[in-house]
Amino acid sequence: MFTLIGRLVVRRARLTLVGSLVVFVLTVILGGGVFNSLSTGGFDDPNSESARVNQILEDFGAGAPDIVLVVTAGDLDGPEAVAAGRALTAELTAVDGIDEVVSYWGTGGSPSLRSDSGSSALILARSGGEESDAEATVQRVREQFGGGRGAVTVEIGGTAAIGEAVGRGLEEDLLRAELIAVPLTLLLLLFVFRGVVAALLPLAVGVAATFGAFFVLWGIAQFTDVSVFSINLVTALGLGLAIDYSLLMVSRFREELDAGHSVGLATIRTVESAGRTVVFSGVTVAVALLALVAFPLYFLRSFAYAGVGVVVVAVLAAVITLPALLMVLGHRVNAWRLPGMRRGAESESRRWAGVAERVLRRPGLVTGAAIALLILLSLPVLGTRLGIPDARVLPADVAARQATEKVQRDFGFATEAFPVVVRGTADPADLEAYVVAASNIEHVAEVITAGGTWAGGQRVSPPGPDSGRYAADGGEWFEVVPSVLPMSSQAEDIVHDLRGLDPPFEALVGGSAAQLADTKTAISSVGPWAALWIAVATFALLFLMFGSFLVPVKAIVLNTLNLTAMLGVMVWIFQDGNLAGALRFTATGFTDTSMPLLMFVVAFGLSMDYEVFLLARMKEAYDRTGDNRSSVVTGLAKTGRIVTAAALVLSITFFAFGASGIAYMKMFGLGLGIAVLIDAFIVRATLVPALMQLAGKANWWAPAWARRLHARIGLDESGGALSTDAPGTARDERETVEDSYQVAAETSAPPEQVWSLLVNAHTWPVWGTVDALVLEQSEQISPDGRDGVGAVRAFRTGSVVTREQIVEVHPNRRLVYAGVGNQFMDNYRAEVRLDELPGGGTTIAWSGSYEAAFGPHLALRPVLTQTMVRMVQGLARAAAQVTERFAETDE
Repeated sequence: MFTLIGRLVVRRARLTLVGSLVVFVLTVILGGGVFNSLSTGGFDDPNSESARVNQILEDFGAGAPDIVLVVTAGDLDGPEAVAAGRALTAELTAVDGIDEVVSYWGTGGSPSLRSDSGSSALILARSGGEESDAEATVQRVREQFGGGRGAVTVEIGGTAAIGEAVGRGLEEDLLRAELIAVPLTLLLLLFVFRGVVAALLPLAVGVAATFGAFFVLWGIAQFTDVSVFSINLVTALGLGLAIDYSLLMVSRFREELDAGHSVGLATIRTVESAGRTVVFSGVTVAVALLALVAFPLYFLRSFAYAGVGVVVVAVLAAVITLPALLMVLGHRVNAWRLPGMRRGAESESRRWAGVAERVLRRPGLVTGAAIALLILLSLPVLGTRLGIPDARVLPADVAARQATEKVQRDFGFATEAFPVVVRGTADPADLEAYVVAASNIEHVAEVITAGGTWAGGQRVSPPGPDSGRYAADGGEWFEVVPSVLPMSSQAEDIVHDLRGLDPPFEALVGGSAAQLADTKTAISSVGPWAALWIAVATFALLFLMFGSFLVPVKAIVLNTLNLTAMLGVMVWIFQDGNLAGALRFTATGFTDTSMPLLMFVVAFGLSMDYEVFLLARMKEAYDRTGDNRSSVVTGLAKTGRIVTAAALVLSITFFAFGASGIAYMKMFGLGLGIAVLIDAFIVRATLVPALMQLAGKANWWAPAWARRLHARIGLDESGGALSTDAPGTARDERETVEDSYQVAAETSAPPEQVWSLLVNAHTWPVWGTVDALVLEQSEQISPDGRDGVGAVRAFRTGSVVTREQIVEVHPNRRLVYAGVGNQFMDNYRAEVRLDELPGGGTTIAWSGSYEAAFGPHLALRPVLTQTMVRMVQGLARAAAQVTERFAETDE
């Protein structure tokens, strides 16, 4: 399949780009409207008791106020304040979207609506419609009533005002995050690729993937509720994953070009290898995110929609659009090199190979130290206390938070009372007994009913002017006013005690504390099944990819340990309040109920993403050599640079959201950024190689029945043999000639140093000494320069023989390796033999054979042969200097 995709892209590269551009324009036009289709709610279970209470109250035409006007005046009962208060009440009642208004000046001066200091009073309003309608209503109220109004000053708070402020803050955060992430990401990509064109490609794909995911989210929002908070995940994952995948694709494409392949063949081989890994990695991320669909909270489900959507778009952009762009660019992908910066892929590979060697010398010690560190970071998780967001998620200077906290401080919690709905007709005596029992519950300040107000088992006041609002067709309701913060364990106890009274009629308890209790129940009931889905699906995918039982188990355990450490750090910071001043947030003493689950699932998927990157290269090397140690070194050497660069890019996009003014989004960004870095630099760089070394050949063990199953239905992650020709090369029509050569060169380096260089070094660097020869010969080969240009592209940057190509090593300093093929030759096999010179130094005898494919210009044959000669001579001249450098590195 991947070969077919690669060949189609090569044949229709420009058409693919045109089609991608059309799709991009459509996604920008349609996806740009996603912000008007999203909601700020979704934190409760729609089937819970508290959600049923909200629905019944809506049917009653009643409910708790969600917009609160705090009116401050010098004399609340003076004629000017009374006139202003009554005018405010009348005007507020007429505002579109306001269903009910209760005012201090409309209730005969109710004491519960007057502050203890007597300087301010309340006007309570209930908005109607959906959550998006409530936000629009808040905006109208703020524009019409906020600020000074003659003798009074008006501040606007309440749950609807908090929700509107959160939504507005998220839009600002999104713009801020993009302004931070995009420039930093570009700088990092410039450093990684050492060139402007190559650095811009992942960024361009990331932007396209983000808008594509906006379009997907917009489409889903037409059919179901989608949370506005999912936009943050789309931006972070869209930019981060697309750049990660593009980083892998561009790196592999440049590697294939350096190996001497034509642009078309390099594109196909990139799709066959890196493209396959990208698809499998995307599947592992999507599988983890799909677990969120099982939860009844649409806040969590929205992240599944957003996450899976952005993964699909990022994978398609990386596997289809980007290869077409690479095909069109060709060698210009290396254009606009930064001055003073040389490409360092080979040196980076050697450094990561060195890291692997050091880890493998003491795998037990490394494993113990890394696990101990992760467990230490995980300890704060034991003290997690869960809650739901309140006004304190906003910055302290936001007007809606200030007004809401002023209400709590000066008026108690009357505006956040818990509604209790009585269905049907209840016996008056039974209802009164229930109210009396409710008023006697610890931490209950009072109970307000249609028949009056109760406190401590006694009726303390008769019915007021607004008491009729508690009666409705089909039932009645009353309010339980807590004396403690609604978001507290004591408030939860009130809910449990109310539900435990067991009256002889149906009574349902709602309110914020009831919502918290119901949300905990919903998550705890579904959570184990979601965890089981993630574990089983991840195990199955990794088994299908690698045919091993141990590898999936280790991956699941390590990811769980890594993410528990991340959650421990987040609890220590955001729940316990450490670094609250530096990070500018207010610690509430609890952790948002949904956030740990969300962060765990997202980070688990991303960790598996990097796991596939690393294991794919290790398995490829192990299948080729059967040597566990060398395959571990090879895997880390090949992927270390890419994984760490990808992790840095992704962490930048997440950390950009750490600048959010919304506390739990700040936690989301910082937590996932930390998780990605821990995974890349501790788990993948140390723990995985150490455990792979300790397990040895057992890494790839599976029972006989499982091996047979994998042989039938397994996914060949390595992709098998890669293509050796590209469409349009007419390779099969060319004359194929067997050829051989034998050359020798001398170096002053002793045999043992040269042998160490050849056998132990990760790569054999061969300087570009053939440029002049190839350029000179190519001019003589073809008037149109067709084959000559191909030869220049194949060899002008020099060649690199990797250690993985060694197929035989003999004790008498003789080895055999098989070289890669390109558009000029196949089946290249060479033997290298070292002999000590009598006066010191070494003779390098190099003989080889290959099948050369020639076009109409047979004069290309001496170019190939002489190029091999120059390569051997270049290696010999450089050996003395290079072996010394490698000796220092090994030490």
